[in-house]
Amino acid sequence: MAKHKQYSPRWRLPAALVLAFALPLASAGVVVIGNGNLPRLDDAQVQKIYSGKVVEVAGVTVAAVNLRSGNTVRAHFLQTYLNQDEEKYTAYWTVRRYIGKGTPPRELASGAEVVNFVQSTPGAIGYVEDSDLKPGLNILLRK
Repeated sequence: MAKHKQYSPRWRLPAALVLAFALPLASAGVVVIGNGNLPRLDDAQVQKIYSGKVVEVAGVTVAAVNLRSGNTVRAHFLQTYLNQDEEKYTAYWTVRRYIGKGTPPRELASGAEVVNFVQSTPGAIGYVEDSDLKPGLNILLRK
């Protein structure tokens, strides 16, 4: 009779951890928000704003903000709205800055900071996780 290999229970814990961290990221929605003086936007407009190709929308100068590099919400935003990963986005802005074509959006530490900045700064645009939304926010784009 063939002997079956027994798998150690130690392999179950890492798989469970991977799933625990991956599922919230997959199910969490990222919403683009803006100051009350900005209109709703489409995908192309958001891409142009975050690539520095558009600095004004409906006559309002736009001030875009990002979450810090390494933030899972930022990674989800880059993938969902810009079809990029962190490496490509950072490289893009490194080149643009070097050739004098602008600077990347300012980085903030948390969704709460993004909400506060957007609400208090005319023309501000940012993104947050669904769970960071609060009443009165101007939602510009949701996927």
